[in-house]
Parts: sequence; C-alpha cells; structure tokens
Amino acid sequence: MIPSFRLLGKRRFLPLFATQFLGAFNDNLFKQAMVLFATYSIYSDAKKEAAFNAIATGLFILPFFLLSALSGQLADSHDKARIVRIIKTAEIAIMIVGAAGLLFASVPLMLGAVLAMGAHSTFFGPIKYAILPQHLRRGEVLGGTGLVEAGTYIAILGGTILAGLIDPRLAAILVLAVAAIGWLTAREIPPAPASGESPPIDLHIIRASITLVSATMHIPRLFLAILSISFFWMIGAVLVIEFPPLVKNVFTADKQVASLFLAIFSIGVAIGSVLINRLLAGRVSARYAPASVIAMAGFVLLMTFAAHRWEPAADGILYSFRDFATHPDAPLVALALLGVSVTGGMFVVPLYAFLTTTVESDHTARTVAANNIVNSGAMVVGAVGAVTLAAVGVSVIQALTAVAVMCLGAAAISWRLHRACDGVRCSETM
Repeated sequence: MIPSFRLLGKRRFLPLFATQFLGAFNDNLFKQAMVLFATYSIYSDAKKEAAFNAIATGLFILPFFLLSALSGQLADSHDKARIVRIIKTAEIAIMIVGAAGLLFASVPLMLGAVLAMGAHSTFFGPIKYAILPQHLRRGEVLGGTGLVEAGTYIAILGGTILAGLIDPRLAAILVLAVAAIGWLTAREIPPAPASGESPPIDLHIIRASITLVSATMHIPRLFLAILSISFFWMIGAVLVIEFPPLVKNVFTADKQVASLFLAIFSIGVAIGSVLINRLLAGRVSARYAPASVIAMAGFVLLMTFAAHRWEPAADGILYSFRDFATHPDAPLVALALLGVSVTGGMFVVPLYAFLTTTVESDHTARTVAANNIVNSGAMVVGAVGAVTLAAVGVSVIQALTAVAVMCLGAAAISWRLHRACDGVRCSETM
C-alpha cells in the first residue's frame, strides 16, 4: 500500500478529490448560510428553528430516496467521468437559484436550491465511491476512500466557517464562483468507462429502487454494512438538526459558535477518516467499528453532561465567540464534540470501502446507490424523530441521550459484520 497522501499527486485521484472537495464546500457554504439566516434572523423559537432545519434536511434527502436507483444504473452503464461533468454543469444552474434566494431573502428559492443540490449529490455520490476501485489499486482503495471522506469534512469545515463569517450577499457570489471552479476540475478526471454490458436502465424510479435495494440487501455482508452506515447517517441527521438550537438555546451562543460546532465536527471526522486507514494499514475491515461507535456514544453522553453543567448567558444575551471560548466548561464541550466526530469517522469510512471492494466492478455504483436509498430513509427517520421529539416537548439534551442509545444499535450490527467477515474472505463466504 502506498501512503494515502501520495494519491493527491496522481491524476487518477486528484481531479476527483478536488471536484468532490469543491462540491462539498459549496454545498455547505450555501446550506449553512441559509440555516444561520433562518435561525438567527427569521425565527426566535426553538421548535420553529428545529422544524425549519428538519424541513431543509428532508428536502436535501428526498432525491436520494427517489433517484438513487437511477443514479446507480447510469453510473454503472456510462462513463463516470462524463456524468460528473454533466453534474457539475447542473451545479452552476442550481447555485444561480440559490444565490438569488440569498440575495432576495427568499426562503422558497433557498429551499428549492437545497432540493436541487440533493439531486446533484444523489447522482454524484455513487460515482465518487465507485470510481475509486476503477482508478486505484486494491491496496489504495481504503486510503483513497479515507482521503475523500477527510477532504469532504474539511470542505464542510471551510464552508461552515465561512458561512458564519460573511454576509449572505457575499455567500451568493462565492457559491457561483466555486461551482464554476468545480466544473473546471471535473474536466480533468480521467475516463472511467463502464466495464462490460449493462442491462437496460429502468426509468420507473419506485420499481427500480425496490429492485435495487432487494437485490443488494439480500446479500448478508452488504445488508450488515449498509445497515451500519444507515445508523450512522440517522445519528448524523439528528445531530445536524439539533446543533443550531443546542448552541443558541442551551449554550446561549451566537451564530459564529454554531459554525464552530460544525467546524469541530468536520475536523474530527477528517481526523478519524485518516486515523482508521493508519490503524488498518489499508486493509478493508470492520474490526474497529463496534468500539468506535461505542466510544461515540460515550462522547455524546459527555456532551449532555457538559450541557447540564453549562451556565447560560444573561436573559436576552448570547455569548460571542470570545465569551464562549473563555467559558470554564468550553474545553469539555469541545472535547466531547471532537470525540463524537473522530470516532464517527473511524466507524463509517471502512464500511464505505467495504461496499466498493466486495462486489463486482460493474455493480459498485449500484451498490452505493442502494446504500444511499437506505441511508436516506434512515436520515428521514432521524429528521422526523428530531421534529417529533421537539414537538412533544423533549429537550435538546434529552434528544442527545437518544442519539447515544442509537449508537449502541450501530455497534451491535457492526459487531455482527466484523464477526462474519473479518478473518475470512468475506466476498466468498457471504
């Protein structure tokens, strides 16, 4: 195995990495600018804030549920690099709509752009993972997957921080510029043609989705891996929805601190993504997944402990970034948040590599697409659950306790995957 960072000097990896990085940066710059605008300038009620965040999350997820089967079929039957270029052209048009929403403070336009970006990510998602085994050697796939995940969360970090620092009007200009740069980097991705003949594309999205998921989930090793990943994304959906109200209403801090939360989370996932590749030395394995997600549950509980200890600001006042940073309990909050994200990255990255290395090369995109369908369903469950809990009066702190319980479910499933597949040639036995 070559050290994973050396892949950044390879044309078979760098343009894809850059395209994904820029897309994730742009996506999160826009979404965070929109969420902060709604949380701090439109709404002044914790339930309404959680509901708006859940609606935005649901709109982003919806295309994954409806269009993933189509995206997987297209990616496995056409040149993946060519599809990426088409997707990146569409991103420019989407960001024109999103920029108009930010400039004119139009919630419908902003939510429309979120829905369209969900469709954009739906078609790009299977490709970014399926193209790796096609361009990288087997010993490089885990490292490449880890770099893609690390780069994604560093991009989330950059977009998240920037959204909290700049005016929405400047954000509108930047999302257009970044979309254009992403279109240029996409043109440098080497060809990735389909391997062999593929069956005709089924345009009936419901039937295609059912067929794809059933064809994938009946394989035990893929069922366990996809279910584990889905638990992770359900947990992530709840956390992303709860973070802004948690910062504003529990830690009584301003929008720059809300950006700091997502920034720390992004850094942690990036660290975990690279760290697990080092621990596994490039071997695709679920060995550390159960311990990682159990540790994640522990750090979530540490966050609830820190929230209970927190001394809020005076009525009507929000802590500034500096005030928050000098609060005596701020280090404990940061430690808990960093721990949640590092262990989360360590949990999920090997599972994605597992999906793309234990199936035939002409089925990788469809396998990832099936995973995305199930993941999106799990995220919808998480988003609906978060809104329901808020509606019946469950506090943000109590919702975090529920997240810790969900982590234990993920640990049980990933333990079954580890027992079934590690130490044997899983692809031959399951």
